[in-house]
Amino acid sequence: MKLLSVLIVILFCLGASGFAQETKISEVIINGNKRTKAKFLKRLAYVKEGSSLDSSRIASDVRRFKLLPSVASASYELKKDQDDNYMLIYTVVENFAIIPGLKVSQDNNDGFAYRLSVFDFNFLGQNQIIGAFYSKDVFDSYGFIWEAPNLITRKIGIGADYQNNVLQEPIFFADKRDVNYKYNSRAMALRFMYEHNFNNRFELGFTIADEDYSYLEGELPEDFPQELSVNRTSITAEYEYNNITNEFQYVDGFRSVFTSSFTLMSEGDNDLLRNFFIGRNDFEYFKRVGKKGNWANRLRLGYATNDTTPFAPFALDNQLNIRGVGNTIDRGTASVVLNMEYRHTWLEIGWFAMQSNVFVDAGTWQDPGGDLGDLISGKNATLFSGLGLRLIHKRIFNAVFRIDYGLSLGKKANSGIVFGIGQYF
Repeated sequence: MKLLSVLIVILFCLGASGFAQETKISEVIINGNKRTKAKFLKRLAYVKEGSSLDSSRIASDVRRFKLLPSVASASYELKKDQDDNYMLIYTVVENFAIIPGLKVSQDNNDGFAYRLSVFDFNFLGQNQIIGAFYSKDVFDSYGFIWEAPNLITRKIGIGADYQNNVLQEPIFFADKRDVNYKYNSRAMALRFMYEHNFNNRFELGFTIADEDYSYLEGELPEDFPQELSVNRTSITAEYEYNNITNEFQYVDGFRSVFTSSFTLMSEGDNDLLRNFFIGRNDFEYFKRVGKKGNWANRLRLGYATNDTTPFAPFALDNQLNIRGVGNTIDRGTASVVLNMEYRHTWLEIGWFAMQSNVFVDAGTWQDPGGDLGDLISGKNATLFSGLGLRLIHKRIFNAVFRIDYGLSLGKKANSGIVFGIGQYF
């Protein structure tokens, strides 16, 4: 009889727990948004009206909002309603997201090269990206870009762009002779994006391009063509792991971006224009130092299989990897580049902040036609260090006007100034 009573009590407790009311989110409210659509933010969030109260999922949503170009900062508040459930209030501080762009570089040996652009990072209030650019690097180039990462579902999006790039491309040969070509590329690309979760994102793209090389000047080797023309099709895949958090000008966390592409050339029987593979990985690590400091690091590894042609894909350039080195002064079919800098905020008044930075940029390249031993031999090693200044508008996305002065610490007797909008990395 006693056993029966115990069983009844247990069953009663289990039944009572089954009827116990679970705490729910009765309403989700978005505050602080002006241009960004509240419907879009609610669509991105995991926590919906009727969801169980889960602080970890709410924190995940806050981090997701902070990663959006249109959001400078985000927070949340819970308020109990009359039914002992909770209203969830997300408050965002919104960025102004229509951004002009400027990149200018110069060194002791070159003239100026620059790129002007304007991008809307919150097109239609849904954090779509639309924009155009014009650049001048001896010749004129332009392009148009559209990207909608969450267009199809909250996880699936698409992007497209058209670029007409016309550049003076220096070609470097083993005997140190330099030849300049006029390079003209007209390319259309379509990309599909999938965001598995807040940390993992995938992208698959297809590019069709028409490219021409025309000889300009220099001592051309025998049997080397003055004109080259090719149609190429590229398949590109990208994987990004992102565990970074942003709070205005401060960045903390780790990110890895791996990009690979396989290119089919229309004249693959020509050794200069054969099919090839390119792989590149950027490892980025950021660490807050005290209240005002930020330690930033980027390791970039690259490798390409088109090692029989001097038209190598990895350039040594001011705006890409080594500040102060010059405008496309060398090329390689493999590269290792390390960028390190310490940023410190000296002044912060309302929407404005001023940072200074001290940096070290180092890299090494594999010569076209060489082997991986070139990376460790030291003959192609480059080391620059310098100082920079950052003027930051905290309420405008990526509105960082930067100027850096880099000075060679190695055998390259060179220095240069690099201007731009946005942090260098």
